[in-house]
Amino acid sequence: MRYPALLLTLLLCGAAVAAGPSERPAGLAPVPDGPPGPGDAPAVTIKPSGQGRVVEYRANGKLYMLKVIPKVGKPYYLIDQKGDGQFARQDSLDSGMRPPMWVIKEW
Repeated sequence: MRYPALLLTLLLCGAAVAAGPSERPAGLAPVPDGPPGPGDAPAVTIKPSGQGRVVEYRANGKLYMLKVIPKVGKPYYLIDQKGDGQFARQDSLDSGMRPPMWVIKEW
């Protein structure tokens, strides 16, 4: 009983799609092929210093993140969360959010 109902539903859906307008909506643009160009990627500048390195990340010419890599110690990040020029320190880029990973069934 299920299979005839499923088959009928699929046939009706296919007929509805085939009967719909075949015109493209206005304002569609083709998807570009290939990897992003040099203007699309964020600009990265590495500045060495006597105490380590500083990696600057910019988007549209605006500095939004710094990665500080000291010679001694762990690297850390300075991130402009709101875009107002106030940088807050984070020890990693990990947000701490974890998806649930429960085992439902094993075989």
